[in-house]
Amino acid sequence: MKVLVMNAGSSSLKYQLYDMRDETVLASGRVERIGMDSSIVTHEVPGHPEVRDVSEILDHVTAVKRVADMIVHPSHGVLKDIKEIDAVGHRVVHGGEVFKESVLVTQEVKLEIRKLFDLAPLHNPAHMMGITAVEANLPDVPQAVVFDTAFHQTMPQTAYLYPIPTVLYRRHKIRRYGFHGTSHHYVSDQAAEVLGKPLASIKMISCHIGNGASITAIQGGKSVDTSMGLTPLEGLMMGTRSGDLDPAIVPFTMNKEELTLSEVNSMLNKHSGLLAISGISSDMREIVQAMDEGDRNAQLAFDMYTYRMRKYIGAYAAAMNGVDAIVFTAGVGENSERLRAAVCKGLTFLGVELDTFLNSEHSKSARIISTADSKVQVLVVPTNEELLIARDTYKLVKEQSNK
Repeated sequence: MKVLVMNAGSSSLKYQLYDMRDETVLASGRVERIGMDSSIVTHEVPGHPEVRDVSEILDHVTAVKRVADMIVHPSHGVLKDIKEIDAVGHRVVHGGEVFKESVLVTQEVKLEIRKLFDLAPLHNPAHMMGITAVEANLPDVPQAVVFDTAFHQTMPQTAYLYPIPTVLYRRHKIRRYGFHGTSHHYVSDQAAEVLGKPLASIKMISCHIGNGASITAIQGGKSVDTSMGLTPLEGLMMGTRSGDLDPAIVPFTMNKEELTLSEVNSMLNKHSGLLAISGISSDMREIVQAMDEGDRNAQLAFDMYTYRMRKYIGAYAAAMNGVDAIVFTAGVGENSERLRAAVCKGLTFLGVELDTFLNSEHSKSARIISTADSKVQVLVVPTNEELLIARDTYKLVKEQSNK
């Protein structure tokens, strides 16, 4: 079965084409600047030079058509006919309380996704454009949706409810949803394989650390708490997001600085975090470089960042009454040995012992980086959300065809 995985943004579209017989990537790419006369299509086939095309792409329907053309192109395509694509899987950020697992696209599913636009106004409408664009180009191909929030639907009420008037939950579904669920799900499965233990027997803390970052407590393979909340703003200090802060800061700042709601929202999401404290960048690589050059603000930003990570790890170890494994994943988590060392240095009370040599190794494979004597195993597991989407899509379509 050939499965095309798509992640549609408001002006972009990323894709990967899988052959599910061995889960190999046949082709991948992205469409950028959708809606402009200088849109960019980048297409890559493993082992071949990247193909780049600049042209007018005014909507997602045209973007999907251009992707299909790339896939079947005589010189750089990988399929002879677009009908060889058996299914399309989509990433959808918000599934609310309705979707606790991945589902095939139906009219009812599309209606429910539209109802969730208010909870993810920057993401869900764009994902819907991706779904309808595929319908226009590949009308007979089944589609599936995989939700970032679905993995966290196993959280108990004690973890997902906020201590505010319950009428706000009943009327508006204001609660903790969590995000990066597809990544946390994937790496927890992979970590269990590396450890050689059943996932159901492991208490794990998964740290998805990129420009956006979240930590999840996973017990018996299920999310029991996670750092992001109603939106991705809550939780850890991030590249440009503030993470946790006193809610009173919002009205206080609005009053003192005469800010609008939109302006304070922009401040907390786009002008805070590493960028605000360092005054340099939201990129951890640039922060570390500045630290090495003696920049005190960069050092402070790094120290605040890792301190908040340790606080969440400690809290989740308490929430689960213990922890067997800590997993680092995503761009920063996978690539910054400095960050991993700084975080683990403050976790010796849990029995964490990092192996300096293993931590410094650069590898694209999942691996243990703690010592043999460490009471808590520490791992680096490269995330692969697209593969999990492809797997869920394959499973759903196969189950449907067997009915």
